[in-house]
Amino acid sequence: MSEEKVTDPNEALADEWASALGEQADTESGDEAPAATFDELRDESGNDAVNMDSILDVPVTISMEIGRTKINIRNLLQLNQGSVVELDRLAGEPMDVLVNGTLIAQGEVVVVNEKFGLRLTDIISPSERVKRLS
Repeated sequence: MSEEKVTDPNEALADEWASALGEQADTESGDEAPAATFDELRDESGNDAVNMDSILDVPVTISMEIGRTKINIRNLLQLNQGSVVELDRLAGEPMDVLVNGTLIAQGEVVVVNEKFGLRLTDIISPSERVKRLS
């Protein structure tokens, strides 16, 4: 007799969970999973310095935010050319610099060769970033 295919997505998901829990039970029975190694991130000279070359070409999204506001859909649909939307920031307040949605710095707007730029005035430390998450 051939195996019957599972057609219900919930049954397939339940089977995946059962399989994963079975694997977890096998490892908890005394066999410890080996620790992951990241040799490609280690410096070739043997010291524990991290080799940053492997991540330098990873693309990230950087954005500058001048402010936010909440608006209901009724008012959003009434916006047209010339409408003013009030933001939650005061004029002259520093802009936020976000990398992949995480605040990393603040700065002020500058104009360089007729293009806008941002001069960083404050870099957020990793410990401050963690505090802001909670």
